[in-house]
Amino acid sequence: MLRRAGGNRARLRRVDVRVTLALSVLDLVPVRSNQSSADAVAASLSLAQRADELGFTRYWFAEHHNMPSVASTTPPVFIAAVAARTSRIRVGSGGVMLPNHAPLVVAEQFAALEALAPGRVDLGIGRAPGSDPVISALLRASGPTSEVDRFEEHLGDIRALAGEGATVTVNTVDGLRDYEVRATPAAVGIPELWLLGSSDYSAHLAAKRGLPYVFAHHFSGEGTERALDIYRREFQPSESLAAPRTFLTLNVVVADTVEEAHARALPMLQSMARLRTGKPMRALDTVEAAKRDELDTSGRHVVDAMLERWVVDAPDAAVTRVRELASRFGVDEVMVSPVAGAREAEPVDRSPGRERTLELLAERVTPPAA
Repeated sequence: MLRRAGGNRARLRRVDVRVTLALSVLDLVPVRSNQSSADAVAASLSLAQRADELGFTRYWFAEHHNMPSVASTTPPVFIAAVAARTSRIRVGSGGVMLPNHAPLVVAEQFAALEALAPGRVDLGIGRAPGSDPVISALLRASGPTSEVDRFEEHLGDIRALAGEGATVTVNTVDGLRDYEVRATPAAVGIPELWLLGSSDYSAHLAAKRGLPYVFAHHFSGEGTERALDIYRREFQPSESLAAPRTFLTLNVVVADTVEEAHARALPMLQSMARLRTGKPMRALDTVEAAKRDELDTSGRHVVDAMLERWVVDAPDAAVTRVRELASRFGVDEVMVSPVAGAREAEPVDRSPGRERTLELLAERVTPPAA
């Protein structure tokens, strides 16, 4: 365990006063059947710029590996690209899967991002590998990673390294001595650290550490109330956070009509059904190809269950549903994963359906004052 350098210096905590619902974006950089990876990345960069223009609060990239329909494998790379193309939106990871990385590497990457976009960087960290066992083994073989059972310790290491630094006691020929370690030589600010999770473990740890916390409601929609109750009930104030802070994640498709919204949702719904029923994965179908596809009974059950938890609707009804869910879970920010599919004739370097989802939401939800 690293020790913090510089003692317990007091820091001023940024206070957000939110009088209306804040909206943010989670992006997996989806890849559809008629796209290259370069096309998918270009579409996501364009979407991030649009989110910045529309007043969204933050734009996060997920970390997933070896999935034909997902290009978001390296959040820091995409964060840097979006930071350079935007002016006000917060950029971050949702999240960095810590078992795949050495804590010092994560701290250095996000310290560099904070220098690139001061005051705009979020470091969301998760405990899951974001991949299958084969990919996890390849990641361990190709570079330094961290041990899952030391997750809490490494979380603290990253927090210290990215800020005031830490002290390591090393054994030298002359005996024990302290060695100062910092992720960046002269940090002015530090990334805002968030703990992400999909289990009770993450809720307990975030509360214990006094960290802002996000439960992955968009995964399945189950266990959210329990996790948030644990987090709020057990929360212990820290230097950086005086009270619990969280938001809700949702899969969302909004279109001008409910029929169009359901058509746009179908490619991702069918892809998730294939994943959860053990079928071979592939790039996302276009809307037209998805309509021609036939799922088996188990796949249709998965789709029906997901539709109950996703927000797929025309604008007014969708916003009403988003507000109802925000009220139910007691949050004033909702991070939407815009999962609208694309039609065959649409440009491969854009995501018109995802852009339209953000536009229709932003037209009806006033962002909070800065």
